[in-house]
Amino acid sequence: MPNPLIRQVCRGLSLCMAVAFMLPAVAEDKAAEPAPATSEQSTQHSTQQATDTQGKPLLPLEDLRVFVEVMQRIKTAYVEPVDDKTLLDSAIRGMLEGLDPHSAYLKPEDYKELEISTSGEFGGLGMEVSMEDGFVKVVAPIDDTPASKAGILAGDLIIKLDEENVKGLSLTEAVDKMRGKIGEPIRLTIIREGASKPLEISVKRDVIRVTSVRSRFIEPGYGYLRLSQFQVDTDKEVVKTIEKLKQEAGESGLNGLLLDLRNNPGGVLQAAVGVSDAFIDDGLIVYTKGRIPNSDLRFNATKETIARDVPVVVLINGGTASASEIVAGALQDHHRAVVVGTRSFGKGSVQTVLPLSADNERGLKLTTALYYTPNGRSIQAEGIMPDVIAQRAKVTLLENQLTYREADLQGHLNNGNGKAEADKSESSAKESAGKDGKKKEQPLETRDYQLSQALNILKGLHIAKTAAPVTTTPEKTDDQPVEEKE
Repeated sequence: MPNPLIRQVCRGLSLCMAVAFMLPAVAEDKAAEPAPATSEQSTQHSTQQATDTQGKPLLPLEDLRVFVEVMQRIKTAYVEPVDDKTLLDSAIRGMLEGLDPHSAYLKPEDYKELEISTSGEFGGLGMEVSMEDGFVKVVAPIDDTPASKAGILAGDLIIKLDEENVKGLSLTEAVDKMRGKIGEPIRLTIIREGASKPLEISVKRDVIRVTSVRSRFIEPGYGYLRLSQFQVDTDKEVVKTIEKLKQEAGESGLNGLLLDLRNNPGGVLQAAVGVSDAFIDDGLIVYTKGRIPNSDLRFNATKETIARDVPVVVLINGGTASASEIVAGALQDHHRAVVVGTRSFGKGSVQTVLPLSADNERGLKLTTALYYTPNGRSIQAEGIMPDVIAQRAKVTLLENQLTYREADLQGHLNNGNGKAEADKSESSAKESAGKDGKKKEQPLETRDYQLSQALNILKGLHIAKTAAPVTTTPEKTDDQPVEEKE
């Protein structure tokens, strides 16, 4: 005997569909008496039930019957009793998670977490994650967070949380389990490409306060901007930081800027547009296309550009995603920067938070559009291909090589400006460095090979920009005729 609740659900569904979709048709034919239906008329009537009077498709009755039957079977046969609210919430979550990895059902606490993450402070391990093949994939660890300090890398697959297998959990459930009381550790079992066996890494939970923009000079005249994610005010911070670097550079000026977007999981779209606008003074930055009217948006650059003429190199990798890909794609399409590194993540979709009219404390985070670069390239599942490939690598410098120069030869001639003697004293100073017990800093190419490659390219851009055009006059030789003038 069917459950009375199920009968009520079926009856309610049938009644709602009849009222919502059949009532207009009944009203139009109210004056007409029903006639006996022939087989042809029955077929035509059955076909017309697929759409309403405006041509919109109706709900599939057979699929709804299957849904109700599955719900009944769970309630009557599942090993433990499950209440209706839990089943319906799970059905909604599953419906959204089946669309794509970024659509989700937002409960009241999810709303709060979304607001916190865009403001730059939240609790957890400090990494952007997605779901892949039933496991949690690390898109990018956030700088100076427990995950980053513990050695979590972009591309790692998390298969266990403490003793619990991730397989079977939704992304929301997995994230909830990674969060907890501050100071409590959690053991992550990870599959990493190139590792012979799963790795176990213990990470201690902490409050994550993310500084989205950091800066320094790599070398005199060459500024470094590290963007860890795009928060609400990231674009304003970038403008202030560039102004500060210009002031610190002094009269010699800013020779170039290196924009590091590696392992930047994205964030606020408007912030990405603002950062791009700091380098581009005209034209399209990004546009979006979707099915609903307000999802078709275009963002253009303004004349207010803080770094119009400064050479720029953008550094990206597989953890560069979403809003950071917008910046890289815009600067690349406008030929405003050289993009260096490896192909980006390829998260080119737009998520919109849609409140529910039935419950204003809940909502949907729904994928509503796709990003496109100024040249019309879709970022989705494609990513940004760098102009210059620079793989992550370890470099071993060949030291203690026996090299001889003119200055090393006995009795060499001096050049008159003391340069050779200066080079020799500088070499002696480098050799004595580190003998006082202080740790000698490793060269940039051994600490961060990708960054060193990007810096070399940035130097080349500066040289190409400042080099004056060379005009040469052919020298006369004895073989060339000499014009005699009286």
